[in-house]
Amino acid sequence: MFGRLDEVERRFDEVSNQLADPAVLADTNAYVKLAKQHAELSEIVTTYRLYKSKKESLEEAKELLRGGDPELKELAREELPELQEAIETLDTKLRLLLIPKDPLDEKNIILEIRAGTGGDEAALFAGDLFEMYSRYAGAARWRVEILSASPGPMGGFKEVIALISGDAVYSCLKFEAGTHRVQRVPTTESQGRIHTSACTVAVLPEAEDVDIQIEDKDLQIDTYRSSGAGGQHVNTTDSAVRITHLPTGVVVMSQDERSQHKNKARAMKVLKSRLLDFERTKLAQERATARKSMVGTGDRSERIRTYNFPQNRITDHRINLTVHSLDRTLATGDINDIVTALRSREQAERLQEVSS
Repeated sequence: MFGRLDEVERRFDEVSNQLADPAVLADTNAYVKLAKQHAELSEIVTTYRLYKSKKESLEEAKELLRGGDPELKELAREELPELQEAIETLDTKLRLLLIPKDPLDEKNIILEIRAGTGGDEAALFAGDLFEMYSRYAGAARWRVEILSASPGPMGGFKEVIALISGDAVYSCLKFEAGTHRVQRVPTTESQGRIHTSACTVAVLPEAEDVDIQIEDKDLQIDTYRSSGAGGQHVNTTDSAVRITHLPTGVVVMSQDERSQHKNKARAMKVLKSRLLDFERTKLAQERATARKSMVGTGDRSERIRTYNFPQNRITDHRINLTVHSLDRTLATGDINDIVTALRSREQAERLQEVSS
């Protein structure tokens, strides 16, 4: 490990010197590339240098213990436990920092929420979830753009698909994929009985052209007249688009825009992200036959979380975490405690893999 850390430190110094070069400062692309690399290496190097400093202090304290001055020996004896604890903490942090990052963590996402069992109540819950994620995105200064939506009869959504773009969106929301269950008394329930409904959430990293190559011959594109709200124009022109990816059978539709061109562009964006997720899932299944990810497989059928209104609690079943702040969470979108716990567990498992 320390050989790698020495290499990282040398590279960090090289990049720091290059950033001070007038030729690099004049080249915007080169500067941006080096600045990003400098930022990525900075935390590792800072932690490593602090680790080495603590190790030196530990050796000095041990040397004092071997000396003859009683006062200095007592000071060293008091300092040893603190130094040893700090070194262990920094060692663990360095091992985590050296774990290769998920290359998709920096990507934007396609968020898909669909009402499942529960009829109108499930659609209302889908709306609640979408509002929760929208507020979470707002607090993180991310942008939310609805790509398509199918409203529920009583409110909420039968289905809503949105693009969330910003800084490292996928790294925060990738654990949200799965089945979310709600337990509450519907407004239409006259006898006060608690009903259970569910929604499925898909979190797909936004695919770029470099990620997914699609051949025109593999696509079947159909146009048809849009349905639902939108005015006379929407219902009298063939502006809606349905794209079928023939090799996989994946079908994507878009009808919310008046322009057939815009609907096609939106549908292609969703299609590319679904195909990227399809390939990643296939690869993960091949690799993960030996073990199951501790935070869940991300399978759409897996129940990951329960929102219980009578008890004002949210329970994440993958990590047995319960928080008693359901009302505040939905009102503010603050799911940071859950996200942080899931990311910590992922890091712990990855650290165990590297150490074993």
